[in-house]
Amino acid sequence: MVVGVLQVELYLPDAMSLKDKRRVVRSVKDRLHRDYLVAVAEVDWHEQHRVAQLGIAAVSNAADHAQSMLDRIVRQLRDDPRFVLNAHRLEILTAH
Repeated sequence: MVVGVLQVELYLPDAMSLKDKRRVVRSVKDRLHRDYLVAVAEVDWHEQHRVAQLGIAAVSNAADHAQSMLDRIVRQLRDDPRFVLNAHRLEILTAH
C-alpha cells in the first residue's frame, strides 16, 4: 500500500471574508475529491480569510501512480485563477 500526502498553501487575494474563503475552499475540496478520488481537508488557518492550508491524501498500490496523481493536482491548483498556490509539500509513504 502506498499513501501520497500533499500539503498545499493557498493565497486567496480576492477573499474579503471567511465566507468568501470557505466558498472557494469548499469548491476546491469537492472538485479534487470528485476528479481524483482523494481525501481533502482544510488543516490550518481556519480563521484567516485570505490563506488556506489543505491536506490531500491519495491511496494507491504503486508509488508512481500516487506521485503522478498528486503532481496533476499541483498543476491544476497552479492554474486555478481564484488563488495563488504559495507552497506545497508532497510525500509518498509506503507500507510493506
